[in-house]
Amino acid sequence: MSDRFPTVLVVDDEPDIRELLAITLERMDVDPSTVESVEDAKSRLLERRYDLCLTDMRLPDGDGLELVAWIQDHAPDVPVAVITAHGNVELAVRALKLGAFDFVSKPLDLADLRKLVSSALKLKSDLEDTLVLQGNRLLGDSEAIKRVRELIAKVARSQAPVHICGESGTGKELVAHLIHDSGPRADFPFVPVNCGAIPTELMESEFFGHHKGSFTGAVTDKVGLMQSAEGGTLFLDEIADLPLHMQVKLLRVIQERNVRPIGATEEIPVDIRILSATHKNLEQEVAEGRFREDLYYRINVIELPVPPLRERGKDVLVLAKHLLKRQARAMQMALPELTADAEQSLLAYHFPGNVRELENVLERAITLASDAQISASDIKLRSGAPATSQVAASPAAAAGALGQQLEGMEREAIVQALEQTRYNKTKAAKLLGISFRALRYRIKKFGIE
Repeated sequence: MSDRFPTVLVVDDEPDIRELLAITLERMDVDPSTVESVEDAKSRLLERRYDLCLTDMRLPDGDGLELVAWIQDHAPDVPVAVITAHGNVELAVRALKLGAFDFVSKPLDLADLRKLVSSALKLKSDLEDTLVLQGNRLLGDSEAIKRVRELIAKVARSQAPVHICGESGTGKELVAHLIHDSGPRADFPFVPVNCGAIPTELMESEFFGHHKGSFTGAVTDKVGLMQSAEGGTLFLDEIADLPLHMQVKLLRVIQERNVRPIGATEEIPVDIRILSATHKNLEQEVAEGRFREDLYYRINVIELPVPPLRERGKDVLVLAKHLLKRQARAMQMALPELTADAEQSLLAYHFPGNVRELENVLERAITLASDAQISASDIKLRSGAPATSQVAASPAAAAGALGQQLEGMEREAIVQALEQTRYNKTKAAKLLGISFRALRYRIKKFGIE
């Protein structure tokens, strides 16, 4: 075939399987090369670059795991997928941990195989493009955030489940979105789900869907979140909040890649990548019996830690300027500047609520600032909070509550000012010491009627 076609190296010692795979690939306008041993595969991979390597697990002179590990060292730009025996989940997980792009089980389902090959061929060979994309959205120059970008670039080239861990407010959903956008599923849906926000009695219906009449209130068919993410990524935020009965069902979906809507008699295949996150310590949750150990090992094939803001040094100023620009645009006002003492105040603070708290602090500051500058006196930080250098890395359990408390106080002050001025917004803004536009923005934000 012509060199313009993508190239795939097939490694299998069974002639019938090699022939079946070669025919299937040729029908996809892919140029296949076939070998039957680990050593032959290594020789071919050193001779030329392939767009994908598809290897059986059992080979005459070794196994697929050995080849996966070798490729990570000698041909890291080549995605590799493994063919496993049906039901051998442990080997598949080991392959993913070593860096395999994905796996397919015997007996081969050609539709699944074609999906796998199509996804692998969409991968960008140049990781720098991916890092540039992330740099535009994952701001900062600290070593900690650079490591996160590198990890994102690496895991984006795999279909392995990734567990994103970190304190509340560090940007775990943004990291999940970047993994999705940097990988071969970018053209398909990214569906975020907050597992702690769905009532327990509705979880199965929300995740798997239901058929009309399957229970009281099911007046129409409903497509579940997993089917909504078909071809793309399902991001399970705060996965530690899933009740045990749903953990069992999720484990089965990951293993079988099928879902059964409530009231359905047949299962429906789903092609999704699962990413998860939590601010809790999952190992501790497992030890205390609140999270299933088998599910933990399936979702935590690759762990991606997101650093707290206090470990990111001067990134706090980069983020602050970006957030101020966004808030000024939303409020239709001139971009204020941070004074030197304001910058020092931000750098000295440890931000238990991380980026989310920084955003909240700056929203208040931009509202309270009387001119085109934000000084240290405009920045209201938690009183008595220790400086960055004095704080050890620990979970910010109270961060979310702090943000809600500040917003509640702000909302109450605005409502009181409106009531005092008989809902004259111009007078209320003057009473609060803020601009009319700033008041209008906050009324809209807090949903005050």
